[in-house]
Amino acid sequence: MKALLLWPIMPNSFWSYQETLDLAGLRSTNPPLGLITVAAMLPTDWEIRLCDRNIRHETDEDWAWCDIVIISAMIIQKEDFRELIQKGVTLGKKVAVGGPFATSVPEFPLEAGAHYLILDEGECTIPMFLEALARGEEKGIFRATEKPDVTQTPIARYDLLDLDAYLAITVQFSRGCPFQCEFCDIINLYGRKPRTKTPEQMLKELQVLYDLGWRRYVFVVDDNFIGNKRNAKIFLQALIPWMEERNYPFILLTEASLNLAEDDELIELMVKAGFTMIFMGIETPDTDSLLGIHKVQNTRQDLIESCHKITRAGLQIMSGFIMGFDNERPQAGKRIQDFIEETGIPQGMLSLLQALQNTAMWTRLKQEQRLLDDLGTIHQGAVMNFVPTRAVEEITEEYIDAFWNIYEPMPYLKRTFYHFMMMNGWRGKTNRPITWHEIRLFAAICWRQGIVRSTRFRFWWQFLAIALNKPRLVYDYLTTCGVGEHFFSYRYQVRSQLQEKLAAIKQAKQQTNNQLMTVS
Repeated sequence: MKALLLWPIMPNSFWSYQETLDLAGLRSTNPPLGLITVAAMLPTDWEIRLCDRNIRHETDEDWAWCDIVIISAMIIQKEDFRELIQKGVTLGKKVAVGGPFATSVPEFPLEAGAHYLILDEGECTIPMFLEALARGEEKGIFRATEKPDVTQTPIARYDLLDLDAYLAITVQFSRGCPFQCEFCDIINLYGRKPRTKTPEQMLKELQVLYDLGWRRYVFVVDDNFIGNKRNAKIFLQALIPWMEERNYPFILLTEASLNLAEDDELIELMVKAGFTMIFMGIETPDTDSLLGIHKVQNTRQDLIESCHKITRAGLQIMSGFIMGFDNERPQAGKRIQDFIEETGIPQGMLSLLQALQNTAMWTRLKQEQRLLDDLGTIHQGAVMNFVPTRAVEEITEEYIDAFWNIYEPMPYLKRTFYHFMMMNGWRGKTNRPITWHEIRLFAAICWRQGIVRSTRFRFWWQFLAIALNKPRLVYDYLTTCGVGEHFFSYRYQVRSQLQEKLAAIKQAKQQTNNQLMTVS
C-alpha cells in the first residue's frame, strides 16, 4: 500500500505563534505526533509519505501516487479536515481518519465521506483497521473500549518530518488525567487512570531526536505530566543523568496541574531534568467557579502563592484562563487580568468557555437545553456555544477588553521581567548551538521592542538587568519576548472577530424584539 498521511492546516490561534514563527523563519510550532506514531504502527512494507500542510501542501503527484489517504485532526482544523476528506473521495481514494476530533465527533468525518474511522487510541484500533483492509472491506468504524498499554507504543517516525521547520518537537510520556474537570474532554479520550511509558522507553525516544540532530525545544505533550507522580519522578530521576551527560541538548516544556506546588521534590526534579516551562490550567481565580466545574485541585492552596513557588524554583508558567462559567460574577475578565499581573505570568491563554462534545458539561447543558452548537472549539475568536448564566454580550465585551489589555506590549514586557527576576537562575550547562532561527528572532525583537516601539527604554533596561543578574535565563527571556510579538498582533484579530460576532448577536436580538413588538 502507498499511504499519504495528511495533517490539516492549523488556523491562526493562541497556539500558532504565527508572527513569532515568521520572524524566526520557522513554519509551525509542533509536528503531528499522533500521525507520525500511526505511521510507526503501519506495516513495514507500506510506502508512506507525510504532508504537514502547515509546512508544505501535498502535490497532485502525491494524490496520484497514493492508494489510501490517512488524515488526523483536532477540532480547530475541522474546515481543512472536511475539505481533504472530500477531495480524497472525489479523486477516488480510500480515506481513513482518526485523531481526537474524529473520536469525539465521528459523525463529522462520516458526513464528509470518510470510508474508515480509526477512533480512540490507535494501538487498539489500527490493527482492527489493517485486518479489515486485508479482508477487502470497503468501509468500517473501529472503536475500542479498553485503553492500551503505552509501554508497547512504538517510537514515532520522526524521520518523516522536516525537523528544521518546527519550533518544538513533541514526545509523550503519559495519557490520562486523574481529575474530573467538567469542561475537559481529556478524561473522555484517555481516561482518568494515567498510563505512562517506561523511563527506558522515553530515553530511547529522546535519543532518536538527539541522533537526528535536534537541539531546541522538546514539548512533552501529556495533558498532565504529573498525573502519576510516582512514575513521573522515576522517569525524571533517569532523565537527569541522561541530560547531564549530553550537556542538556533539549529545552523541555510540558503541561501539569497546579498541585505540582504541593510537591517540592517533584519541582526540583523537573528543574534539574531540564524543564524550563510548564503550562497550567488555572482557569479562574474565583473559587466558586472552580468548585462549580469540579476543579477542586486548584482550591487546596492559595493560587498566587502556588504560582510564585513554582516560578521561584525556576519554572516559567504558562496558564490557561476561561471566562463564562455558570454563576460567574461580573468583571471576571478584570480579575483574571489582575491575577496575571500579580503572578507575572507572561502567556495567559484566555478563552471564552466552550462546551466540547461528550464532556460532562456538554451533557449537562444539553439536558438543560442550553446548547447552541454541538461543535464547541478552542479558539479565541469564537463566542460561547451555549447560553451562559449572564448576558453573552457582557461576558464577551469583558473578554475583549481583558485579552487586549493583557497583550499590550508594555504590560507584557513588565510582567515578563518580573516573572524572570523571581526565578532561581539555575539552568543546566549546555553547548546547544544558537541557530540562524534564534539569531533572526532575537534581532527582530531588538529592532521592534528596543528601537521602533515606545518600549525601547524599558526593553534595554530589562535586558541588561536579566543579563547581569540571571545570565543563564537570557535565552528563555528573549524567547518569551519574541513570543509576545505573536500576541501583540493576534489581539487585533481576536477583537475584530468577536466584535463582528457581537454585532450579529445584537442585531439578531433586535430583530426578535421588533417581531415580538409587531405581534403584540
